[in-house]
Amino acid sequence: MLELKHIEKYYHAGTVNQMCLFEDFNLVIKNRQFLSVVGSNGSGKTSMLNIICGSIPVDSGRILMNGRDITRLPEYRRHRSIGRVYQNPAMGTCPNMTILENMSIADNKGKAFNLLPGISRQRKDFYRESLKTLGLGLEDKLEVKAGVLSGGQRQAMALLMATMTPIEFLILDEHTAALDPKTAETIMVLTGKIVKEKSLTTIMVTHNLRYAVEYGDRLLMMHQGQGVIDCEGEEKQRMDIEDILKKFNEISIECGN
Repeated sequence: MLELKHIEKYYHAGTVNQMCLFEDFNLVIKNRQFLSVVGSNGSGKTSMLNIICGSIPVDSGRILMNGRDITRLPEYRRHRSIGRVYQNPAMGTCPNMTILENMSIADNKGKAFNLLPGISRQRKDFYRESLKTLGLGLEDKLEVKAGVLSGGQRQAMALLMATMTPIEFLILDEHTAALDPKTAETIMVLTGKIVKEKSLTTIMVTHNLRYAVEYGDRLLMMHQGQGVIDCEGEEKQRMDIEDILKKFNEISIECGN
């Protein structure tokens, strides 16, 4: 279970440009829940992910992961139990390293550093079989550098690498936004498959309202650092794109747009 309790976050605190992003923000995400998050730009979606992952600190409040307070835990230590896939496919892989080298780095996440070789040839068959599940032919390109792959291939590989080691939470930060529609569909199918097979607690931020409706068992719509729609179960199943657009329009009118 992931809990955000009484979170407050200010940008440019103490200056004329001070902006309150979160004020007494609370959120509880149950184990194995798949939460889809939507909202306009500046609503706090990505900042919430950054707070969970430790990329930015909070000014006050607590972050609990399965009852353990991780509020002051550094980002690199949180990533032992959190896998994250970014919007930019280039951020999930090392372009100048081969697919084999990338897979090996992901395979060793959280393990102790030593002077042994970074690449384990004994794991090569495992990497090949793992890549084969993607259905993109990457299992036959282990010696190819990741930088020459297409955006979709790199994002599929990043998704696989993020979930290779045992993790408790998967963070998807608009991970299909930079892809063409056909490739985005492929990545979403892979996402649904991996989340289901590994029973991962997942938070997916997306601008694609159809994905938000079709994927996950809970939907959160954010505006100005607060949840304005939060539905799950049967209520989430009844939700459609028109319901979300209606709320977007209401907010737009309230803001004078």
